[in-house]
This record gives sequence, structure tokens and C-alpha cells, in this order.
Amino acid sequence: MAAADEHTLLSTEIVNRGIEASGPDAGSPTFSVRVRRRLPDFLQSVNLKYVKLGYRYLISHAIYLATIPVLVVVFSAEVGSLSREELWRKVWEETSYDLVTVLAFSAVLAFTIAVYFMSKPRPIYLVDFACYRPSDEIKVSKEELLELARKSGKFDEESLRFQSRILESSGIGDETYVPKCIFSPGNCATMKEGRAEASAAMFGALDELFDQCRVRPKDIGVLVVNCSLFNPTPSLSAMIVNHYKMRGNILSYNLGGMGCSAGLIALDLARDMLQANPSSYAVVVSAEAVSFTWYTGRNRSMLIPNCFFRMGCSAVLLSNRRRDFRRAKYRLEHIVRTHKGADERSFRSVYQEEDDQRIKGLSISRDLMEVGGHALKANITTLGPLVLPFSEQLLFFATLLYRHLFPKSAGNSAAAAAKPYIPDYKLAFEHFCIHAASKAVLDALQKNLELEDRHMEAARATLHRFGNTSSSSIWYELAYLEAKGRVRSGDRVWQIAFGSGFKCNSAVWKAMRRVRRPTRSPWLDCADRYPVGR
Repeated sequence: MAAADEHTLLSTEIVNRGIEASGPDAGSPTFSVRVRRRLPDFLQSVNLKYVKLGYRYLISHAIYLATIPVLVVVFSAEVGSLSREELWRKVWEETSYDLVTVLAFSAVLAFTIAVYFMSKPRPIYLVDFACYRPSDEIKVSKEELLELARKSGKFDEESLRFQSRILESSGIGDETYVPKCIFSPGNCATMKEGRAEASAAMFGALDELFDQCRVRPKDIGVLVVNCSLFNPTPSLSAMIVNHYKMRGNILSYNLGGMGCSAGLIALDLARDMLQANPSSYAVVVSAEAVSFTWYTGRNRSMLIPNCFFRMGCSAVLLSNRRRDFRRAKYRLEHIVRTHKGADERSFRSVYQEEDDQRIKGLSISRDLMEVGGHALKANITTLGPLVLPFSEQLLFFATLLYRHLFPKSAGNSAAAAAKPYIPDYKLAFEHFCIHAASKAVLDALQKNLELEDRHMEAARATLHRFGNTSSSSIWYELAYLEAKGRVRSGDRVWQIAFGSGFKCNSAVWKAMRRVRRPTRSPWLDCADRYPVGR
């Protein structure tokens, strides 16, 4: 059974490698058979414990929704049985009041209302966000990238051919950005080059954010920065505090080594800090240093990141101030985090290490698609009860419970014939911002979640125009939706990202108003060219 399950996750592909240039087979066409792991059909095998976790989240926040309607019904039934005159007589004539009773009742009522509002989580608003667009001086096409890599003298011909084949099917276009230092003859992963790259990206995004929000850097009470591979001392968050001369009591945090899903982890941390600090602003900065992901060896699993990772950075302004309700774009509804690090294959699926020549790089495991599918399955199963319409939850939970109580067996034909009900997540969200990792990942996700092309448009456009910008990619996708003028009041946006560890995280936003097309955006001069091939 295990061998059969393993076989279903494998796919084969015959690749034409062209004419053999040398050797005994010179002049003959050569072919190779490529075996790949597919994303598992995670919607067909849902673990009940994740459904329980989602419903536990829902129930813990829904006690008021369960009790208040009952009280309203009981009170309405009692009052509805009385005429207006009878009700007036009971309240004012048949009931005797004294000052102590009135004061006691008023005190209890005021205390109850105060406890309710104090215990209620503060709404977290997204005032605005900005995405860094690098200078056109460092824009490269796929051909230019390979040519510059060849001229750098760091790669042999076999490594260049491998990267060329990956780029052809990557889904990345010819206008992405890479730092110049990676093509220099020496080592590009130096502290000087890393600081220069990080400074340009972070300060570029933050300058735009502060300008368009009309907020001073000294007004920021919480700062969270995430960058996976470049973690200098002093930290990147300290660099920002120093550059903008922020106040001395700012709560600053720096997250490192947490992969492409770290942006939503940073968002979760900022939310917790805002819940504990009333009337505050928080800034979340998500960046990655491409010079520290660049690998110059011959290990193919480490050459893959060279083909996908590109420069990018996002800066997000959050607020818990009630007066920001009117100008905020979105309100944070849910964050769901899933960590599969206890599993050894998941833990090593994206792993930074040295190769046989002691050249450092980021190794991508062949198990990545399968590992990512299981993490995604756990995450969306937990998220489902929080966001799906009641009708979808009822059908999904009923079929899942039936399959759990009556597992498939040879003697139970009815149970064997029952297929799991796949929830329609298109009913829960109007917009999808799925981490733009690669074309293969996006294709597999679209198939498994049964999404339409329009739901994947933002992710595919971001991958084509900017490449995989790591944890900031979901914000480039939201910027694309805004540049197209598609976000309307009440729309729900699902951001989902996955990364090393292995982690899968989701955030759900609700639009507070119709978002007009921004005057400053990385998509201003190119949004009309997408989707590609329309």
C-alpha cells in the first residue's frame, strides 16, 4: 500500500537534450527521463485533528454569538406577550425602585460592558503598504542572467545548461532584478554587499510607506523585520531604527532563517504586540538578500534558487487606533500558522549547507512538493471552519465524520463509494495571494484547490514580472490587485505562504472600502500587460 501511494506521487517526463556535441555519440540526438514528485492530492486525505483545531479556534471566539441570540429571543418572547400599557405599568408602576438598587444595577451594567470591551481583541487595521521596485539598472532578462553568469567565470557549462533549462519552465519573465555583486569575480556574500542590498530595498520601501501614509518614523511603536539568510550584527531592525532615528522605547524584533513564509509570522508577532500596546502603530518589513542565496557550485539542488529568487521588499503599516478605521484599507480577520518541523523530511526540505567543495548554498529537496502539500493540507483544513460558509462547513464536516466513523473496507461498499466533499474556497474569498514560488507550484495548487485562472492571475503576474521575492511576494500580488482596481468594500483576501522548516501560514483580510488605484505602485507602468497572453 505504501509503495502504491509513493508511486502516485511520481510523474515522468521525457526531455530532449539536443544533439550530443562530443564523445562516441557525437551528432546523435539525446534524451533523458526526468522523474518528479507531484503535489499530493491533499484535499482527498484530510486529517480530522486539523478540523478539530479549526473548530476550537472558532468556538473560542464565538461564545457571544451563541449566547446573545438566545437572550434576545427569550427577552423578545417575554416582552412580546405584553401590550404597551402592560409593559409600561410593569416597569414604572408595579416595580418599586430605590437609589441603592438603581446605583447597584448601573454599576453592574457598567462593569459588564467594560469587561466585554476590555476583553475583546482590538481590531488590527492595515493602513497601507509599499513594495520596493529596484532601479532599471539592475533589471535583467533570462538570457542576460545566464550570459552574466557565464562571464563571471563561476559556473561550468553543465551548470549553466541546467540553470537554462530551469529558467525556461520557471514562469519568470525578462524584467526581474538581481544585485550586480553576484556577477563579480570574487565572493558576493560579504557583509558589505549584504548591507548595501538590504539597505536599498528596506529604505526604498519604508520611504514610500511613510510618505504615502503621512506618518513620522518616530510615531512607530512596534517594528518587526524578517530576512531569512542575511542576519548581521547589529540587526536589520537596528539598521532601520538608526537610519530613521526612531524613538528609544520602540519594540523592535528581527526574524531570521524562517523562509518565504516569514512575512506572515512577522505579521502575527506585530498583531500580538498591538494587542498588548493600545493606540500604536506597527511596521512589518519583509526582505531577502539575493546575494546570500546565490550559489556558485555544481550541486544541482543548490543551483535551483539561483533561477527563482530575485530582489524585492515590502513594508506594511498596521494600526490598532480606532480613529484609523476610516482611512485603513483592510482589517485583519485571521492568521493560521502550521509548522511541520517535527518531521525530518519536512525539516530538511529547504536546507542551507555547504557542498563537497565547501561552497555554501540553499539545498532544495526532491521531497519539497510532497512536504509542501502536507503542510498546506493541514493549514487550509484548520482555516476552513473560520472562513467557509456554514453550508460548506456542514457538507465538509458531515462527509469527513462519516469517513472517520466508517472507514473504507472491502465489506462496506457504501463507505467505499463515498467520496470526500471538497470545500469550495472560492466561496470564502474574492482574492487569492498565493506565494509565487514557481510555475510548477502554482500549477499544482490551482489544480488541487480547483481555482480558476483569474484567482491565480496575481501570483502568476508577480512571478513573471518580479520573480520569487520570498516573503514579500504576497504583497506584490496584493499591489497587483489594487493596480487593477479589483478590490472592493467587503472583499476578503487570502494570503498564503510557505517556506523552510517546513511552514505554511495564512492571513485573511477584509477590505474596509473600495481601494482606488494607487498613484504609487510597482505595477504602475506594467499592470496593463498582464495577464500574459490574454
